[in-house]
Amino acid sequence: MSHSTDIGQHPDIMQMRARYEAAAANPTAQLTDGLTLVAGIYLAISPWICGFQGLSGITVNNLITGILVALLALGYSSAYGRTYGLAWVAPVIGVWTIIAPWVISGPNNITRVIVSNVVVGAIILLLGLANMSTGMTAAKRHTQRFVGNTHTR
Repeated sequence: MSHSTDIGQHPDIMQMRARYEAAAANPTAQLTDGLTLVAGIYLAISPWICGFQGLSGITVNNLITGILVALLALGYSSAYGRTYGLAWVAPVIGVWTIIAPWVISGPNNITRVIVSNVVVGAIILLLGLANMSTGMTAAKRHTQRFVGNTHTR
């Protein structure tokens, strides 16, 4: 007897995806996803908003990481059941955004770079942790339901 290693063939996969989609459909998760999208867009365009586009290193960093955060937010909002495993990426990007001015530019920073990156980085970190919490809550409910339905023989 052979067993398939394809997770798509797992008998509970549809139930698991439905639970994650239901978790993502609640108003709090939708608000978190929307705010994450806005934070990502702001991070991407922050060099031009705050006027530090002349600092090429931090400008490129903010553009790339902002686009990545926005794409993650779109993934969370449109297919959370398939992207919940990436929920840890946003908090990591948030921490990176906070420390990036010192890592990339060193002591040659201007105040608006530091303030912008620290504030938006903290927001992305908190929103990312909220997204992770949504996924963990859905997984916990699935585990409790699965464990609660097992029968001893």
